[in-house]
Amino acid sequence: MKLDHDRILLIHPLGYCPGEAGRDISRVANIMSPLGLLSIAAYLEKKGITADIIDCYAHPDSDPKIRNYLKEKNPGYIGLTCTTSSFHDSVRIAKTAKAILPGIRSVFGGAHISALRKKILEDYPDVDFSVIGEGEECVEALIKAGTDSKALSEIPGLIYREKGDINFTGLRNERIDLDSLPFPAYEKLQGYPHAYKLPIFNYPRTPNTCCNSSRGCPYTCSYCDRSVFRRSFRYNSAEYLYEHMKYLKERFGIRHINFYDDQFTFNRKRVEEFCRMMMDNHLNMTFNCAVRAEHVDFELMKLMKSAGCWMMSLGIESGDPELLAQHRQNADLDMLADTIRNIKRAGIRTKGLLMMGLPGESEESIKRSMDYVFSLPIDDFNLAKFTPFPGSPLYENINEMGTFEEDWDKMDCMNFLFVPNGMEKKRLEELFIEFYKAHYKRPKVLSGYISMLWKSPDSWLRFASNFTSFLKFAKSNRRMG
Repeated sequence: MKLDHDRILLIHPLGYCPGEAGRDISRVANIMSPLGLLSIAAYLEKKGITADIIDCYAHPDSDPKIRNYLKEKNPGYIGLTCTTSSFHDSVRIAKTAKAILPGIRSVFGGAHISALRKKILEDYPDVDFSVIGEGEECVEALIKAGTDSKALSEIPGLIYREKGDINFTGLRNERIDLDSLPFPAYEKLQGYPHAYKLPIFNYPRTPNTCCNSSRGCPYTCSYCDRSVFRRSFRYNSAEYLYEHMKYLKERFGIRHINFYDDQFTFNRKRVEEFCRMMMDNHLNMTFNCAVRAEHVDFELMKLMKSAGCWMMSLGIESGDPELLAQHRQNADLDMLADTIRNIKRAGIRTKGLLMMGLPGESEESIKRSMDYVFSLPIDDFNLAKFTPFPGSPLYENINEMGTFEEDWDKMDCMNFLFVPNGMEKKRLEELFIEFYKAHYKRPKVLSGYISMLWKSPDSWLRFASNFTSFLKFAKSNRRMG
């Protein structure tokens, strides 16, 4: 059977048995587009390489579709993006592909792959290539190189096998100018945009979507993986950002966007220019973004509100100042509290992002976090179970700070796999439930969710239609994402 070596099938794995998808509350609450694969597909198509996408996370019954595609299209390559929890499912898919098309070559990428590098090919024979860092240029060069070993050795950011050896070509030093990239290939996603949903109560209108306007983060928090973008931080220009939104509106009818950036307001001038474009050339669109207190003030908040900003998310992580100082730069809880109050004063919905179970956590620090959060006008919050991912600074010495069950399939921030010294897993679970229950019992929070009846009616429809699933979540202690 002749393979098409100018064709690649890109896959976003589900990460677990498809039969479990209906019970996964994170899917009910949020199905996000695979932004990395969309960018790679658009880039490859621009370079004359056919790239199709199958999103198993959005469509859990995709195994037959994958098999049919392989049999009908005979792609020379299959590409899989991996988080830690979805890695084993990706290996399963690669093994299936090789059984159907023995000559197909598997290409793995994503944070888990970039963090563990050579270990992946050493331990998993069904992985032919690992892409370290950004994927667009590396995958293009890989496909064009074919089986030419000399050409492969000259592609930065690639790990591959040759005559029994595992070769790493070194990190890619030249980073992509983000404005040079085509808009992501959203059209390659089955059912887009309606098959994808932002987190419930996190948007005013549908259809909505997510996109990136930057890559990387300028900060070095202890819990964050930096293996893909390392210490780099780049962003699209205001013009590109506006045109991207305009494209989504005109092509797909998108009415609301969540910017899935670590740091949206780092460059104030860019945000001001973008906001003025939104105000001068109305798209009738709204947006969410994540900010840090150091890079936003009340004047900028008011401008962003006028431009359509509907919600801002802030990484609080912990309300205990001593614990926070161990893991984050500029751990100023007073400044953070002032920022949250100003966001609310500007008329923007506020979401706090927290973690429980960091190294050094104690019952007292959790109580301080609860007191801190409940003292602030936070409309929504997300409490994650701390997980030490490969590639994060904490990962290397994590066993000195507590007990760690390194089960990759469960490393999805919905399980307490790490228990800090001095704590017990059972007590962590109890406090996690207590934190959530206390939040939702607060009168101001309840009235805020009631106001979503007219501010985000689709969210209430989703909540009502999935009420049983949300009730099971409340009883089984699984995070909503």
